[in-house]
Amino acid sequence: MINHYYWPTPNGHKSAIMLEEVGLEYQVCPVNILEGEQFDPAFIAISPNNRVPAIVDLDGPDGKPYGVFESGAILLYLAEKSGKLWPQDMARRHDAIQWLMFQMANVGPMFGQNGYFQGYCPEDVPLAKKRYQDVSNQLYGVMNRRLASSEYLAGADYSIADVATYPWILPKQREMHRIDISTYPNVARWADAIAQRPAVQRGLASLADSMKVGNPTKTTYDNLFGGSQFKR
Repeated sequence: MINHYYWPTPNGHKSAIMLEEVGLEYQVCPVNILEGEQFDPAFIAISPNNRVPAIVDLDGPDGKPYGVFESGAILLYLAEKSGKLWPQDMARRHDAIQWLMFQMANVGPMFGQNGYFQGYCPEDVPLAKKRYQDVSNQLYGVMNRRLASSEYLAGADYSIADVATYPWILPKQREMHRIDISTYPNVARWADAIAQRPAVQRGLASLADSMKVGNPTKTTYDNLFGGSQFKR
């Protein structure tokens, strides 16, 4: 059994989808980041940077409980444990790892900043909006070129690289990031194919009605973006 410490954010969706894809037994342990539950010392003991998702595998290495934080690390752990979405061939495996790292180092951070300045920043900062939207479009271009010659990001087969990246390409993310998907037809084709996967649909359905921030209260804003977390 795997305890899945989760809230339905793009990074949270990664582990939710992955758990469904690989078919390991798990239970959802909600961490309401709107209410500041990510700052509970018990959760920080599992996820030192107070971020979702995190997991505790109750049957980890040597049969002992083992915790994993950071979404990319969780995908790698679950792929190795299950033997799924994880090519056995060394070159193909590292193709998947490279595109996973592309998501972790580029897509997540840059799309996240774009979303913050477009949707949540209490001040209008046009230079920041343009900067992060431009970078987001540049990253869409990288993916579009890759997917022009490859069915999936890491090659012919669906992998952890696709699991990691897809939640950042969802329609609600594109709307917030001011991205016109029609400009990137290969990304659109790839996203449409992944959206049809039953495991993806099940993963996205987990706590689907919970992450409705809208216009955040001061307390919610502090819990998500500043104040509260910076005191720790």
